[in-house]
Amino acid sequence: MVLNKLDIIFLKQRMLLIFIFCSYYNLSAQEINWITLDQALKAQENVPKKILMDVYTVWCGPCKLMDKNTFTNPDLASYVNQNYYAVKFNAEGNEKISFYGNIFQNLNYDESKKSRRNSTHQFTQFLGVKGYPATIFLSEEGDLITPVIGYLNVHQMELYLKMIKQGDYQVFSTPKDFENYKKYFKPKFRKKG
Repeated sequence: MVLNKLDIIFLKQRMLLIFIFCSYYNLSAQEINWITLDQALKAQENVPKKILMDVYTVWCGPCKLMDKNTFTNPDLASYVNQNYYAVKFNAEGNEKISFYGNIFQNLNYDESKKSRRNSTHQFTQFLGVKGYPATIFLSEEGDLITPVIGYLNVHQMELYLKMIKQGDYQVFSTPKDFENYKKYFKPKFRKKG
């Protein structure tokens, strides 16, 4: 079979379209690899990384929006997977947490309220979380870097992810330093759409 120039051009165009479609599918299929805090702490022993913890509740609307709009962003998910151990923690759940020799529980957890407001977990209190959603950043040694309370869109989350990964937060001595950092930060993650 002999192909003429038009057949070759048509074949190249089809191959390019297939490549673009496959690339887009791979990009849009990217998800954050959520693990437990115990798994993250064990993983840090072999490959030290900071921990990103999504502290949520089952009744929290903004928490659900972050799951839908922020954590599903392919660029953000890829960055988190490469640079952090990602942990989801239900602030009112009944999971037993072992954290550096301390055991944290939700002593007043009510199974009949598992899909609505429940009592606050001891670990939530230990972290100082006062609202939801909360994004907690822990160092490679398990030390609290900072809690960020409230809904974060993709670009807001990108700022914190990169600032903490790169250690830029360590040079801030005043709130104005952080405000300047935010002012000059140029987000690179593409918004879904």
